[in-house]
Amino acid sequence: MDKLVILIPTYNEAVSIVELLEKLSSFRSSSQYLFDAVVIDDNSPDKTAEIVDRMAISWVQILRRPGKGGLGAAYRAGFDKVLADSQYSHIVTMDADGSHRVEDLPAMFAAIKTGKSIVLGTRWMPGGSVVNWPKSRQLLSKCGTLYAKLALGINLNDLTGGFRIYSAELLKALNLQDMNATGYCFQIEMAMAADLTGAVATQVPITFVERINGVSKMSKAIVVEALTQTSRWGLMRRLRPNADKLHYVK
Repeated sequence: MDKLVILIPTYNEAVSIVELLEKLSSFRSSSQYLFDAVVIDDNSPDKTAEIVDRMAISWVQILRRPGKGGLGAAYRAGFDKVLADSQYSHIVTMDADGSHRVEDLPAMFAAIKTGKSIVLGTRWMPGGSVVNWPKSRQLLSKCGTLYAKLALGINLNDLTGGFRIYSAELLKALNLQDMNATGYCFQIEMAMAADLTGAVATQVPITFVERINGVSKMSKAIVVEALTQTSRWGLMRRLRPNADKLHYVK
């Protein structure tokens, strides 16, 4: 393995981003793994990007975007940036709000495979858990993943989770510019695209902690997008499987 890079999309995460970067700094100083980080900021009104600048961490870069364009667009911009740098062999995606724990990174790093591969931090498997979520939210997430799992025929237990590690080889095999999911549906689209490439998928149990600071980005529109898109993708995979693969895989 070469070097890893962690992509962290932000929008109004002034408080949480400081805590996350401090935890990553502590972990990095004692870890056997070498990694950088890129904070992808969508012009946060709370000056998230400026706060990161003032922290002056040598291994953290900021990718400034002109405005709020959705999670998928932010990550695709981040992928474009880091894939242009040949030193990175694997790309980590991680939320800025503290819901993805730095403590789970060692197990995820240890699960990395060579070649086209994806490691999925998984809530809904033995050893995985969720903290501070009401039963209704847990049920919504479990049902959403079950529906996507059945509709797409992908045997993974947390298709909507965003704590992942993609190999650069996998990302370079995808037509990322042709992908258009914006909200958390982006996670389902990426899992589906990885499956179409034949990538090795490894699930690692994680503890997901509901954010304490800031405001959740989840909305009804995001849920509707995920349901609509997943239904369309599932139908296309059954009616035109080859066309589906050609759309995503180079």
